[in-house]
Amino acid sequence: MEFLVLGLMMFLGLHSTRIFADGWRSSLRANIGEPRWKCIYGLGSIAGFATFLRGFFEAGRDPEVLWVPPSYMHHVAAVLMMVSFILLTAAYIPHNSIKARLHHPMTLGVMVWSLAHLLSNGQLHEVILFGSFLVWSVMLLRSAIQRDAAAGTSYAAGTTGATVTTVLLGGFLALAFAHWIHQALIGVKPF
Repeated sequence: MEFLVLGLMMFLGLHSTRIFADGWRSSLRANIGEPRWKCIYGLGSIAGFATFLRGFFEAGRDPEVLWVPPSYMHHVAAVLMMVSFILLTAAYIPHNSIKARLHHPMTLGVMVWSLAHLLSNGQLHEVILFGSFLVWSVMLLRSAIQRDAAAGTSYAAGTTGATVTTVLLGGFLALAFAHWIHQALIGVKPF
């Protein structure tokens, strides 16, 4: 469990600099340069990710069960994961209406992902992991909305073609992940 908590502190702490220390982050990036910043950020992210994954899988060998979710929660989670994948896809496809309307689909996708997994899992290490990501994504979204308001950021309208592509690709990725990739990477088959 120690590795899980340490890894989450490293990973989410590094990804929280825009929330809690945006001025310091900008100053450091200017002082050391963009390439060095990306290198430090990337290596720190990988180290935190690897550490919390190690802790998550170690804790899963002898889990502490907090509750047993009702079986229908897996269906609720499946629907939420479809939404999550569409939101995550919207962050990367230019000119889609989802990003134009919601502005921060990646953060919203992480929020929905973590909520889906909290609803369908009840072991302590799962609650720590997904609960941490849910709290972090809520704070990040709030911070991003405040930054947008302060900067007067506006988002261009999306096109129908890009939006349809986003929904279809996001849906396909969700199905592929649920039926094949999740089992290969995580060792759990959702269905």
